[in-house]
Amino acid sequence: MIEKDPKLILVAGFVLVLLGAVLPWLMVLQVIKSTFFLNFFAAGVSTAGLILGVIGAAYYVRLRGR
Repeated sequence: MIEKDPKLILVAGFVLVLLGAVLPWLMVLQVIKSTFFLNFFAAGVSTAGLILGVIGAAYYVRLRGR
């Protein structure tokens, strides 16, 4: 399934990076309470999204060619 549709991985990576950016923004605005766990969760989600985006782009280039 992954090799057939790398766009799904790209979308998942984008959503994770977006979540990793929105969570700290909401903490700064004090909409949600800033906790130790939530800070590391936001950083981890952002990193995971970046990694998934790179993997999805690599699959896309591999399958579609340049």
